[in-house]
Amino acid sequence: MTNLKAQRKMASSILKVGVNRVHIDPEHHKINDVALALTRADIEKLISSGVISKRKVIGTSRRNARKNHPKRQRGQRKGLGSRKGSLNARSNQKTVWINKIRAQRKYLKKLRDEGYITPNTYRTLYLQAKGNLFRSVRYLSSVISERGLAEKKIPPYNR
Repeated sequence: MTNLKAQRKMASSILKVGVNRVHIDPEHHKINDVALALTRADIEKLISSGVISKRKVIGTSRRNARKNHPKRQRGQRKGLGSRKGSLNARSNQKTVWINKIRAQRKYLKKLRDEGYITPNTYRTLYLQAKGNLFRSVRYLSSVISERGLAEKKIPPYNR
C-alpha cells in the first residue's frame, strides 16, 4: 500500500474535516491516481469523481436513553448499582429542606386558621418544625393527633 499521508492531509483541508474523516476508496481501480495526485486540483477531481469522500460523524446513540427514560420515570433503573455521586449530589439537601419546611408551615397555618389548633400550639409546633423535629407533614399530623393537641378531629392529610 502506498503512503497517501500528503493526499489525505490535502483532502482534509479541501473537505474541511479532520484527517481521520477522509475516506479513500480502496476498492477503486484508480488508487494509483490518488498516489500520483500532487496538487489541490488533482485532489478536487478525485473528490468530485467519488474516489475520495468524507466519513459521517459518529455520535453517541440515543437508542438506549430513549428506551430507559420511561422506565426511570416509573422509578425503575434507579437502584444502588445505578447511582453515581453522594445522596446530596443526587438531591440537594437545602432544596429538600426548603420544600419540607414550606409544606409543614403551610399545613400548620391551615390548621390554625380553620380552628383545629390554638395559636399557642401553632407557635410551639412551628418552632419544633423549624428545629427539624418532623420528617414530613404526615408525621406532623400524626404527632398532633397522638399528643391530643388538636381542638377537634383533624381530617387526614392530602397533598
